[in-house]
Amino acid sequence: MIKKIFLLMFVLVQTIVFSQDYKFGKVSKQELEEQFHPIDSTADAAYLYRYRRTYFDYNDQNGFEIITEIQERIKIYTSEGFKKANKTISYYNPESGDKQTVSGINAYTFNLIDGKVTKDKLGKNDIFNEEKNKFWSLQKFTMPNIKVGSVIDLEYQIRSPYLSISDVQFQFDIPVKKLEYKITIPEYYVFNMKMKGYYFVNPKETNGKSFLTINSKTRTGWYVINTSFVNTKIDFRTNIKEFSDENIPALKDNEPFVANMDNYRGGITFELASTNFMAVGGEFKSYTSTWEQVSKKIFESTSFGSELEKLSYYTDDLNKILETAKTDPEKVGAIFNFVKNKMKWNGLYSKYSDNGVRKTYKENVGNVADINLILIAMLREAGLNANPVLVSSKGNGIPLFPTLDGFDYVIGIVQFPDNSYVLLDATEPFSSPNLLPERALNWQGRIVQKDGTSSWIPLTASKHAMEENILMVKMTDDLSIEGLLRTKYENLNALVKRRSENHLKEEDLKTKLEESLKIEIEDFKIGNKEETDKSLIRTVKFSSEDLVEEINGKLYVEPLLFLTVRNNPFKSEERKYPVDFVTAWKDVHRVTIEIPAGYSIEKLPEPLAIALPDDIGVFKYQVTQNANKISTVAILEFNSPLILPDNYQFLKDFYSKLVLKETEKVVLVKQ
Repeated sequence: MIKKIFLLMFVLVQTIVFSQDYKFGKVSKQELEEQFHPIDSTADAAYLYRYRRTYFDYNDQNGFEIITEIQERIKIYTSEGFKKANKTISYYNPESGDKQTVSGINAYTFNLIDGKVTKDKLGKNDIFNEEKNKFWSLQKFTMPNIKVGSVIDLEYQIRSPYLSISDVQFQFDIPVKKLEYKITIPEYYVFNMKMKGYYFVNPKETNGKSFLTINSKTRTGWYVINTSFVNTKIDFRTNIKEFSDENIPALKDNEPFVANMDNYRGGITFELASTNFMAVGGEFKSYTSTWEQVSKKIFESTSFGSELEKLSYYTDDLNKILETAKTDPEKVGAIFNFVKNKMKWNGLYSKYSDNGVRKTYKENVGNVADINLILIAMLREAGLNANPVLVSSKGNGIPLFPTLDGFDYVIGIVQFPDNSYVLLDATEPFSSPNLLPERALNWQGRIVQKDGTSSWIPLTASKHAMEENILMVKMTDDLSIEGLLRTKYENLNALVKRRSENHLKEEDLKTKLEESLKIEIEDFKIGNKEETDKSLIRTVKFSSEDLVEEINGKLYVEPLLFLTVRNNPFKSEERKYPVDFVTAWKDVHRVTIEIPAGYSIEKLPEPLAIALPDDIGVFKYQVTQNANKISTVAILEFNSPLILPDNYQFLKDFYSKLVLKETEKVVLVKQ
């Protein structure tokens, strides 16, 4: 009993000592000795402590500015955790106008060497500034002397002249042992808070007091001028929100079919609702906006709407296109293909033109807006009802409320008199009309008309992504297989396949297929590789000695051969966020196996037909015999791009049954 009490007291004392001091630069020996996270033993790294303080600072030149101070203490448990030694701080740094600044970067790497605590300071020359685009810049650095067991202690400050509080994030891809945030807001500002993700920390709200000093000078006199300086002190109340929590679990990006994990990590978004300076002689102003107002503001930007009005730079090329393209569909296809083939996307997302459409057109390279605004302008000049569509890309997530940051991408739309339309994105070399790349398939977009008015339009793909395999094989007497595989890819599947394989040489692609399918390829052909408006077709003539198994004189073969789904991709017991397939999709496999002479079929798998609730997914499977041939048809179809968490267990069970059925083998016996 005494031993148990002593052990309990020891654990409590250790916990208290370990957690009570997070002063920057004061890392304990216990923190360095810790070999794995006590709750999540799989963690490669962890935040031992994460601190944030956001407050408003007043100065005579700029008025109120928002200061955010950050401290991060990170423990490295494995070599996989070394990536946490790479830090990127993003800040708003436009070519003109008000800018955010990053300052006070201090960082140390602590190690335990021969029982002694050592520390290595991040040098000023090891911090690099990088221009991301004409609006955003990055401060980047890598911590020195990182080892397994290291502890990183880092602090920095961001000063912003903009009245927007950056998102408060509770959950990360690594666990958090201790979190402390404090947000202090003057009474003059009212912010709405909106929770995001699936982990929430309730704030402790209190009121405080603060003051600001306004410095002014007065000049009096006629012949002799007297200057007097006056300091006016103004007291005001503050609203304080404090967030404190311990042992926050990681939300790791290790599950399949996730569009943007940051959408699901717990946190809070702040929206400026209003300002009220009436008590100090100012005015009340509401900032609550609508998507209509946001879209109009973007449209009125000189880097957006004005770019659509520039015409002469493409006139000669457009006239040549219109010599042969006469109907509206012909014009859409010809102009779209011209812009898509002429322009090269530089990989940058933006709703605003960066280089300007004239320069972009001349240099043949630009960001998303540069290229697609050129496309829209040319379509309009050709007499088509073309307009921009503002989009929040997959990486940007789904915005919680109307804000300029809610859009980071723009595509085009052409609407016809019969109310049909086509969506266009000329940044994707392998797209076609009404076939958008995955990055743009994010729920809905906002059409902006010529007068600045706007409305929503769905962005989900209109057709299923299709893959159809027709596989005909013959089993020889020596148990090898010779066959022909014809695969047809349609819609988004064709786009993805073209993009992923475009950079590969044919020989490299053959090698990749041989290794993944366990076959030897004798002949290989790809049809419609460059014709993006047609199905992509791949034909493979092959042989294999690895697809038939002999046990005690009997032959065992999976009816779908190398097309068999052998593993359930959904392994977690639960899932708190949707399964995102990006688009509805359908796979069809038709396999015919000719069995060798002298063998008969002892056993065939039974047919199976299963469905998910509300018909969001179906699986049909049937194996039949016709003389000496075995025919198998497997159809897997999902009619929704999203599977909600409520249906996750159904989906997991669905795939378990699918795997069980497809891995059942046909049994052949010698006659």
